[in-house]
Amino acid sequence: MLGFLPPFLRGVVALLLLVINTLFWCALLLALSLVKLVLPFKVVRLRIDPALNTIATCWIACNSGWMRLTQRTRWDVQGVDELRYQGWYLVNCNHQSWVDIFVLQHLLNRRIPLLKFFLKQQLIWVPVIGLAWWALDFPFMRRHSAAALHKHPELRQQDRETTRRACEKFALVPTSVMNFAEGTRFTPAKHQAQGSPYRHLLKPKAGALALALNAMGEKFHSLVDVTIVYPGGAPSFWGFLCGRTPQVTVRVQRLPIAPEFCTGDYDQDPAFRARLQDWLARLWSDKDRQIEALLARPAAGAAGRPV
Repeated sequence: MLGFLPPFLRGVVALLLLVINTLFWCALLLALSLVKLVLPFKVVRLRIDPALNTIATCWIACNSGWMRLTQRTRWDVQGVDELRYQGWYLVNCNHQSWVDIFVLQHLLNRRIPLLKFFLKQQLIWVPVIGLAWWALDFPFMRRHSAAALHKHPELRQQDRETTRRACEKFALVPTSVMNFAEGTRFTPAKHQAQGSPYRHLLKPKAGALALALNAMGEKFHSLVDVTIVYPGGAPSFWGFLCGRTPQVTVRVQRLPIAPEFCTGDYDQDPAFRARLQDWLARLWSDKDRQIEALLARPAAGAAGRPV
């Protein structure tokens, strides 16, 4: 509706609506989370956590509202209609931009349970939203350099313990655990530095996936594998707000998770580690070929926005 505005004005309007929406819902979220903080009992969590998730779901729905109001983006989406809201899911996706998170939330909201992300420890200090992530039990992971891990192997245990505690909470109410297997956003410089064997992806890391599977794998109904493609190039967040993302192409598929991946010891069993890494590598090869095929297609015509 506001697509006629110049890009800068569209960006200002979109940012203003995002800020107002975030402040409103976060105020409710933080007020309710204080009850959980004061009464940290399982019976309280079973009542409070669904309410907190509902607040977050409403925040996402309102974000979708301002996106529809200010954007002219064409959406080419397949696979979301087969998803089911009930249950627990492990969600995996390629990663190119902060916009990926808004795309995932926009498409998956109310189709599967609320997405819970593994976040860098520093993000807890993001104004307002950092506290919201804390209230929703998003796990904050510490990043350690390879040199630090080699010198202090015990540091690995920190993330294992963080994942274990988070997954114990996730197991109480249906949750979708989100994992960006690349561990960071794709850039040509990172791709070159890695010597990645994939054309459009960085090398996937199986460690976080293994931690989540080991902690609560028996809960997961399936893996929801998402591939996001921006035919016009990966947008910056400000560029997205300004409506400079002409098209978003998304493919979603549900894949079974082998029971053995939920019980193996990734750190201590080399054979199991090799099997999990091989499974993820095959998944990544298929995703890379899919991205190549989607980019080779002619631009989609104007498509209806996803519900």
